[in-house]
Amino acid sequence: MLAAMPPPATLPVPTGAASVRDRGDACPGTLRLHRADDGALARIRIPGGVLSAAQADVVRELAERLGDGELHLTSRGNVQLRGLRPDCGGELASRLGESGLLPSERHERVRNIVASPLSGLDGLGRRDIRPWLATLDELVCASDLTTELSGRFLFALDDGRGDVDALGADVTLLTPADGDAALRIGQAGTVLRIPDEHAPRAALIAAETFLDTARGSGVWRVAELRADGGVLLDQVVRRLRQAGIPATRTPGPVRPARSAAPSPGIVDGPYGTVALSVGVPLGRVGAEQWRALTRAARQREDGGGELRLTPWRGVVVPGVERARAAETLDALEAAGLITGVRSPWAGVGACIGRPGCAKSLADVRAGATAALGPVGTLPVYWSGCERRCGHPRGSWVDVVAAPDGYRVSLVRDGERHAPQPVPDSPAALAAAVAGARGGLDERRPAPCPGT
Repeated sequence: MLAAMPPPATLPVPTGAASVRDRGDACPGTLRLHRADDGALARIRIPGGVLSAAQADVVRELAERLGDGELHLTSRGNVQLRGLRPDCGGELASRLGESGLLPSERHERVRNIVASPLSGLDGLGRRDIRPWLATLDELVCASDLTTELSGRFLFALDDGRGDVDALGADVTLLTPADGDAALRIGQAGTVLRIPDEHAPRAALIAAETFLDTARGSGVWRVAELRADGGVLLDQVVRRLRQAGIPATRTPGPVRPARSAAPSPGIVDGPYGTVALSVGVPLGRVGAEQWRALTRAARQREDGGGELRLTPWRGVVVPGVERARAAETLDALEAAGLITGVRSPWAGVGACIGRPGCAKSLADVRAGATAALGPVGTLPVYWSGCERRCGHPRGSWVDVVAAPDGYRVSLVRDGERHAPQPVPDSPAALAAAVAGARGGLDERRPAPCPGT
C-alpha cells in the first residue's frame, strides 16, 4: 500500500447510490454464511478457478458431509456449497484453511479473480497468465486496504484472446500483441501500458486507488461511477509513477461484446498432453460427476493434476494423455457432463430458483429441464425473478418467471427487446425459447452461457 499520497479526488457517483446501499456488503463467503431457503450457503473464492485435485476432493467431501452433496459453480469460477447446517462454519473454515483454500481470513471474500482458463494450454494466448494470477492473489491478501473491497469487485487476467476481458471486470490485465502488459480500468477504452513484471502490482494499485477515491460514496464497482473513468485513470497513473512503475496511456483493444467460453471437447495444443473442456448442466455438479473430473485430472504421472473452473460454469482438465483423451471424454459424458456443442444443454443456464431462493417465483431449473429444446445460436438464461442473478453479458435469451408464467425476451448487446408472455407450459416455453434462440442452426452452435 502506498504511503504519503495526496488527498484523492472526489469521483461523481450515480444519484442515490449511497442511499440505496444503507447496509454493508452482504456477499457470502466461507466465514460468513448466507441463510437461504434450502439452508446455509457458503461461497468459496477460487482465484482463476484453479483447484488442485486434492483441494477438489476436500470441497466435494465438505459438500457431501455438510451440505446438499452438490457443488454449485458460479459466474466467477467459484464454488458454492448449499444446504449447509447452520452450525458448520467452524469445521468448514478449518478444513478449507488446511487445504490452502483460505490463505487469509480477512481477504476471503475479496479474492475475486477470473483468468483465461485455457491460458498456457492451447498455444493461442499471447502468454501464460498463471504467474500473474499467483502474484496478484498474494498481493491482494497482503494488502490491508483491499479488505475494504466489495465482494463484487472483480479482477480479470486475459491472455490476449479476449475471453475474460468481455466479462466487464473492474480491473483487467491484458496481454497486447507487441509485448508488455496493459491495464484496463472498468469499461475504459484507454488502457495503461506497463512493464510485464509490474502487472500484478499495477492491478493492486488500481484497486487501492479506487477504494481511496470512492470512499464514502456507496459505490462498490468501477462501473457505478457516473464519470467516464477519466478521473480515476488520472489517479491511477499518478500512483503508478509514484511507485516507480512507468505507465503510458494508449488506445486499448475493443472489449468483446460477448465472452467466448471454451468449446466443450478436446483442447489440443503444442504439447505432449491435451486438455478436456466440459460444461456443467445448470452449473450444478453432483458428487459422482466431481469424482469423474478429479479422476481425469489425476492421469498425470505424478498423480497430481488440477481442475480449472471457468466463469461460464464449466471445467477444464489439463494434462490428459493424448492417447486417453477420447476415452476420458466419453467417461465424462457418461457422467452427465456437456462434452460437445451439440448437447441440448449447451448454452442453457439458470439461477438457483425455488426452493433455494425465497425471492424466486418458480423452480426455474425444473422449468429449464422440462422445456429443453434444440441447441440454438444464443445462450438462454432462466431467472426466478427480475434480479436475474448470474445472467450472461452481451446477447442472450432472457426467460424470467412471472406470477402468471414466464416472460421471454431477446437481449442483443445489452438492449432488451419487448418480452413475450408465455404460460407455464413446457411445450409453450420450449417453442418460445427455441424461436428466440434461432432454432437449430448447424453452422452456429450456442456457447456455454457467459454468466
